[in-house]
Amino acid sequence: MSLMASTKARISMPVNANSSEVQDAESRAVFKSALNQVYKWYAAGFLVFVLALAVLEQMGLSRQWIGLIFLLATIGLYAGIGIMCRTTDAAEYYVAGRRVPAIYNGMATGADWMSAASFIGLAGTLYLTGYSGLAFIMGWTGGYCLVAFFLAPYLRKFGQFTIPDFLGERYGGTIPRLLGVIAAIFCSFTYVVAQIYGVGIITARLTGVAFELGIFLGLGGILLCSFLGGMRAVTWTQVAQYLVLIVAYLLPVVWLSVKQTGVPIPQAIYGYQLQKVTAREKELSLDPKELEVQQIFRVRASELAAKLQDPNAAFVADRIRATKMLAELKATDAPLGMIYAADRALTNLPKTTEAALKGWMVEKAEADAKSRPLNGMPPHAQQFAGDPAGNAKARDDFDVSRRNFLALVFCLMVGTAALPHILIRYYTVPSVKEARQSVTWSLLFIALLYITAPALAVLVKYEVFTLVVGTPFDQLPDWITAWNKVDSSLLSVVDINKDGILQLNEMSIGGDIIMLAAPAIGGLPYVVSGLVAAGGLAAALSTADGLLLTIASSLSHDVYYKMIDPNASTARRVTLSKVLLLVVALGAAYVASHKPADILFLVSAAFSFAAAAFFPALTLGIFWKRATGIAASLGMVAGLGTTLYYMVLTQPWMRSLFKVTRPIELWWEIQPISAGVFGVPVGFAVIILISLMTKRPESSVQKLVEYVRYPRLPGSGKSQP
Repeated sequence: MSLMASTKARISMPVNANSSEVQDAESRAVFKSALNQVYKWYAAGFLVFVLALAVLEQMGLSRQWIGLIFLLATIGLYAGIGIMCRTTDAAEYYVAGRRVPAIYNGMATGADWMSAASFIGLAGTLYLTGYSGLAFIMGWTGGYCLVAFFLAPYLRKFGQFTIPDFLGERYGGTIPRLLGVIAAIFCSFTYVVAQIYGVGIITARLTGVAFELGIFLGLGGILLCSFLGGMRAVTWTQVAQYLVLIVAYLLPVVWLSVKQTGVPIPQAIYGYQLQKVTAREKELSLDPKELEVQQIFRVRASELAAKLQDPNAAFVADRIRATKMLAELKATDAPLGMIYAADRALTNLPKTTEAALKGWMVEKAEADAKSRPLNGMPPHAQQFAGDPAGNAKARDDFDVSRRNFLALVFCLMVGTAALPHILIRYYTVPSVKEARQSVTWSLLFIALLYITAPALAVLVKYEVFTLVVGTPFDQLPDWITAWNKVDSSLLSVVDINKDGILQLNEMSIGGDIIMLAAPAIGGLPYVVSGLVAAGGLAAALSTADGLLLTIASSLSHDVYYKMIDPNASTARRVTLSKVLLLVVALGAAYVASHKPADILFLVSAAFSFAAAAFFPALTLGIFWKRATGIAASLGMVAGLGTTLYYMVLTQPWMRSLFKVTRPIELWWEIQPISAGVFGVPVGFAVIILISLMTKRPESSVQKLVEYVRYPRLPGSGKSQP
């Protein structure tokens, strides 16, 4: 159907509901009632399953078996839903038949959004950065307000399958559609690599298998959900996954709140604990033992700085020193333990100057952080760095910190509102009204986790600062020892000043451990730790499903069907989408298995990419009928190009990738993670200017924009604003 014919058909639709619409409404009500029953039984069964494992743990079931049962049961459940929802119908495969009730689409969107980074890393970010970490919460939740007001209902009314599909139909021609496909893949592939990376980590920790094997075990669950049933299977799986992840997230936080305050509402009480943390921070900042440890690290940082001045000489000197020490120990018949230790130290020295240089830079960064109060963390309640009432440097630091905070909030908000795998969810509801309701439910279900994460960060910080710091090393809690053995990069303690007492700056703690260790910190049974890991796995799987489906749908529907073979049968299109989904999934798993070092930066940067590439074209395409296809194409290229250009010039890993050697020059001191703050206005400016310089779109396009934006008044040819 041509765009003109499609527009006429939509505008001429009768206003009053006819008998078929009434029947549709009745069938949707019956369908929703059946769903309610299914998920009530599912929730009850899940509760019984967890309680049964808790009983078995008390009877002696090992932790390894608990982890394995959680893994097999949850992946088996998700795979079972995928198998039962298999389909070859295009509408079912791409948009779940457009019959998902608003509340269930809200849960599915919540699970789609709650990536492994949100579930595992958000509380850790808040723990390590304090107030500045709230930029993520404000940006991500604020993004859903933009979705509700500017995008979701209008995209649903337009009635396409994908975001590139909207761009192609609204702006005409293949170029906007193709650019939309490229941008969607660009944003989504990096994101899905990170999710599969998270799947590998969680699976490995649940079962003890190798990381690489964990990736492919988790990948099997992902493929069985999305490969067979597309959006229909992904939707109902994500609803089930949301129930798992939200229970897993809330349970340890509520328990910590009860343990510390006696109140089971952590979101309401954590401000009281924050006051105690702030008072404890002041004590630790003046503690003589803490100052002693900071001085030791300050000296260590100076020594490393000297090595970095002449790395070749330092590399040779380290090898000579280690070789000489081993020879002296052997010559004096020292104890075998000392000889073995010296030999191991010599063996573990870097083999090249380049490797040594990289290691020294990492060690110096750590020593610099630990030479500052509070282990390099800012005071939790401090809004920004610096002081607006201080000297010139303090005022400048305050301005730069506040500017970056606001820039990050902006990029996360606009990026959230433009991510293809989120927007496509609002194509699955039956009507425009339910699209609006769906966004409201999404915001509620997402906020439930996001308002809990700050509470978790404060409760864990209170536990660490008051009950762990100052404890003798031989009396440390069991969770410290256990996690130190699991992964020393996530948690390690070393008695730097040899006084036998743990100081805060002698403890290295990674952000990912805050959520994963919360049950152990609260003294809960191991089954709750298994539940938390299963929640993290659900978060990673749900987001990976949505992202993979977005990529495969863009390639099969927008490239193959819309550009290459418009006469392709439904079965062929769906089959091709499944094949492409498998190929993309295996490619992402291959990349993730190599543990890309800067994937977390690129995931955060994906919001800037999505914001610059899509937001101007989508919003102007909906609200300004004068926007033209060539302008939208140039705007997407300019916005995305500006964002990528700034990152290549300023982000260390991307500078090395593109072999940029010129000095880093930040624009207005904005960090590269917020590069979208430059790309978005460039995109808007280019689309507006080029549109004004080029021929107006066809009247059919302008009428379609009016139809999508405004409802028709009954009995008149006018639109109601």
